[in-house]
Amino acid sequence: MVDISKDELRSMKIQLAKLQLESKLRSNLTTELDKQKQRARIAEDIAKSKSEQIENIAKQLSKYLSPQLYDSIFSGEKKAKIESEKKFLSIFFSDIVSFTSISDDMNSKSLTDMLNTYLSKMSDIALSFGGTIDKYIGDAIMIFFGDPISKGHRDDAINCVRMAIAMQKQMKEMSFEFTRKYKLTIPLKIRIGINSGECTVGNFGSDRRLDYTVVGGAVNLASRLETYSKTSGILISENTKKLIENDIKTSVAKNISVKGFDNEIKTYEVLF
Repeated sequence: MVDISKDELRSMKIQLAKLQLESKLRSNLTTELDKQKQRARIAEDIAKSKSEQIENIAKQLSKYLSPQLYDSIFSGEKKAKIESEKKFLSIFFSDIVSFTSISDDMNSKSLTDMLNTYLSKMSDIALSFGGTIDKYIGDAIMIFFGDPISKGHRDDAINCVRMAIAMQKQMKEMSFEFTRKYKLTIPLKIRIGINSGECTVGNFGSDRRLDYTVVGGAVNLASRLETYSKTSGILISENTKKLIENDIKTSVAKNISVKGFDNEIKTYEVLF
């Protein structure tokens, strides 16, 4: 039997206590690490869920904004605050001829289906040419070229007019389908007006709600040109005609008197 002195026994007890303490610390540390890993996984799941929620909200918001504006806001290029600036734009207006009479004879579901199909087709064409869709006003559409992205005054005007031509051709194709499908007594046809000029573009409204749009005399003239346009026609101003004349054929139309303008306005029909 080995004799152990008191000092050795005390030393062994101390070593044993240290080992037990180290073991307990390691166990506690392992437990704490497991807890931290669990917390990290929970935080990751929450972050992923929040990210998916934000992504879904962003997708919903994208339907209320033009792609150009949506991209500018989410990239940080544009801020959601009241501000504006002067820019040279080409502005487009269109509406469906006799739409009130047509809509009065249709039930709500058919009218909604037809109008949404029409607006979707026109929007696809607008975006393919780089147009910024400003707004839908019932059956009317307002689009402009030159902000937030511009290819230059001339190219913006050419793209705007070429977009209008594509829309008229698309409308002719859809008109037959709509007449058959919805039993229309009046075929759907549109008229279009385009003007190019300096406008004020930016965010207008209040701190609670903003509208990204364009205002000014050039916008009002584009709207009036649409009113004076022939059915299935495209009526443009002299400013627009000068920008596109080397690329798109036009013919002289009658001069019009527009409220807010001192002189008669020269107009031109786009040939297509």
